Amino acid sequence: MVSNAAPASVNAAAVAAPARSRAARIALRTVTVLLALFFAFASALPKLIGHASAVEAFDRIGWGAPGMYAIGLLELAGAIGLLVPVLSGVTPIALCGLLVGAFITQLTVFDGENAATPLILMVPLVVLAWARRAHDRELIALLRRAS
Repeated sequence: MVSNAAPASVNAAAVAAPARSRAARIALRTVTVLLALFFAFASALPKLIGHASAVEAFDRIGWGAPGMYAIGLLELAGAIGLLVPVLSGVTPIALCGLLVGAFITQLTVFDGENAATPLILMVPLVVLAWARRAHDRELIALLRRAS
């Protein structure tokens, strides 16, 4: 009799994860790294160093420096989270939440100027969240063991 059970050494998340071609894995990793670089350097860095354009935008929003630094830290944490395997499923969802806020802010405060940017960034984040959903199960299992 042949057993279909996975060997005990195989991680449960690895069994649940769909098999992907090498090209698909490279594409997903490339998108992940590009998004992490964007959120770290193009988005978070200007806020964290207090660039004049970021200061002006957050003053216009009414959040000032504390809001600017908080959003910058959240974006930097998201950039790092994209690169941490166990967080790579939940981080794109969290970044989408930030982008929903950015979209609403662009519409209400800045009269729709650059409102498409958050929506465009959400597309690859949603793809990553879907592709890395097996990592969510790993994170849940890790959190259950810790509690």
